Amino acid sequence: MATALSLLLLSVAVNAFPPWHHGPPKWGHNDHDYRVSTTSGHVRGKVDPDLPNVQQYLGIPFAVPPVGDRRWTVPELLDQREAEIDATELPVSCMQYLTNQGSSVYVREIFEFNLQGLNRTGAVSEDCLTVSVWTPNSIDDRHDSHDEHHWGPPKAHGSKEETEGLPVLIFFYGGGFQTGGEDVPYQIPAQWVNRTPDHLVVSFNYRLNIFGFPNAAGLDEQNLGLLDQRAAVEWCKKNIAAFGGDPDRMVIWGQSAGSISVDYYNYAHYEDPLVTGLIMDSGTAYSDITSDDVSQSNFTFVAENVGCDGLGSDPAGQLACMRKVSADKIEGFVAKYQESGDMPAIGFNPIPDNKIVFENYTERAVAGKQAQVPAIVGTNTEDGVPFVPYHPSGPDNQTAVLAALLRTFFCPATETLKYRQQTGLSSYRYLYAGNFSNVSPEPWMGAYHSSELPMLFGTHPNFRGPSTPLEYATSHAFQDAYVAFARDPEHGLATQHWQQYSKLGEDTVREFGAGVAAQDTGIGSTEDLCTF
Repeated sequence: MATALSLLLLSVAVNAFPPWHHGPPKWGHNDHDYRVSTTSGHVRGKVDPDLPNVQQYLGIPFAVPPVGDRRWTVPELLDQREAEIDATELPVSCMQYLTNQGSSVYVREIFEFNLQGLNRTGAVSEDCLTVSVWTPNSIDDRHDSHDEHHWGPPKAHGSKEETEGLPVLIFFYGGGFQTGGEDVPYQIPAQWVNRTPDHLVVSFNYRLNIFGFPNAAGLDEQNLGLLDQRAAVEWCKKNIAAFGGDPDRMVIWGQSAGSISVDYYNYAHYEDPLVTGLIMDSGTAYSDITSDDVSQSNFTFVAENVGCDGLGSDPAGQLACMRKVSADKIEGFVAKYQESGDMPAIGFNPIPDNKIVFENYTERAVAGKQAQVPAIVGTNTEDGVPFVPYHPSGPDNQTAVLAALLRTFFCPATETLKYRQQTGLSSYRYLYAGNFSNVSPEPWMGAYHSSELPMLFGTHPNFRGPSTPLEYATSHAFQDAYVAFARDPEHGLATQHWQQYSKLGEDTVREFGAGVAAQDTGIGSTEDLCTF
C-alpha cells in the first residue's frame, strides 16, 4: 500500500520526444564542439558562457529504451558506438506526475525540489534512461586550441589526475521512488563543478512508481528502478574515463529515496560494488518504505482499470496486455486514483525480494554482507517537517515532527552506523542545521528534508534572493568535504579535520550551518531516543 513518504511528491505525465536520436544532430550553437566517444555513441556537449569552467554532457542514453515489449524488463546497457548524440539540453524524465495538491512545504513553500520547479508540466517519457555528466573544462585549452573539436575533457598537466583521472560523484535523486529526474532546479551541479573543477558529478534517470516497481505476478524482477541504478553505475565504470574521470574513484551519493537506494546498492552488490565510497543523505536501508503488497494486488487493480480486466489469474497474459496500454493511460489512472484519496490506497515502491532489497538488513550487516568501503551518513535537524500536516505558521504538533525525524531518518542512520562500527567499516556522520531564508523562507522550516541539497549543488543563491556569507561558507565546507571524500574515501576527510565516527555518543559528528560553516558536535542525547 502507499505510504505518506512515497506519496509526498507526485506528477502529471506528458509524453515527450525521445531524449536522443540517430542521424545528423542539429548542432552549431557552441563556438567549439565538445565531443566524447562512449559506448552509447559520439556525444556532443556544451559549455555555458556563464559557467566557463564546466563542460556539460546532458541526457546521454545508457540503456536500451524500456518501451513496448521491453517495458518492465531489466535494463540492457546500450552499445551503439557510432551513433551521434546531441547532449546539450537536459533530458526528459521518467514517467511520473506532478501535483500541487496536498499540504507539504514542497507544494506550498518551496517548488525547486520538484521536476522543473513545479511551474509547468515536466516532459516525461518511458524512453528516459539517460545519464548526464558535468566535468571540468580547461580554460587554457579552450582558448588556445586551434582544433575545432575537443575530444573529451583535458586533464591538469603534470598532476596525478593526468594519468588517473578525477574523482567522480554519482548522484541518486530522491522523490519517494515516485518522482525525480536530472531536471530538478536545486539539483543541477554545474555551479559546483564550475567552482571546484577538480571532480566530476554525474546524475541519471531511473524508472519510478509503477514503471520502476510494478510488483506484477508475471515478472521475475520487480525492483527495476534499482536495477537501472546499477546499470548507470556500470555505464560510468565503462565510460567515465572518456570525460576525464577516474573509474577507480567513483562514489555513489543519494538523498532521501536516493540515499535509501545507495544503501540498497551497498547490500545488493557488496561483492562487486564498482565504487569506492557511499554517501547517504537522509535515508538508509533501515528507512523502511518498501511495498507491503504481498498479494500483488496493486498492479492487478491498475490493469483492471486500464482495459486489461479479467486476467488476474493469467499473469503472463495480464503482463502482455499491460505492455500494449499506453504509458500515459497507465500513469494517468494511477495519478487520478491516488489524488482522489479513494480506498484501498495503491502504491508502487521497492519490494523485498532478497536479491536487491532484503527483509533483514541487520542479519546481512553482522555477516559482513555489505560493501567494504567507507561511508558518510547524515541527517538534517528538521528532516521531519515535510512529513506532518502543513500549516502556514508551522507544524501544530512538534512531537509528530520529532517522531517523523527519528522514525524515518535519524534512527535508521544511527542503526546503520552502529552496525558499520561493529564490523569495522570507516564511517563519518554529519548533521545539517542551516536555516537560510532563501532556502527556508519560513523560520520554522529550519533544516528541513532536502534543504542541504542547494548547499551541495551550489544552487542556493538561484531563488528568493541572495545568499549570506555564512550560507556560502557552509556550502563550500559541505562541497569540499564531499570532494575530499570522493578523492580518497578512507583518508580524504582528514584534510577537512573531520574525524571518523567510531562509536555512538562521540563528539565527532560534523555539523554544518549552525552559526558557523562547520564544527564538531555530539548528538548522544538524540541517539539515546533510538531503540533497536
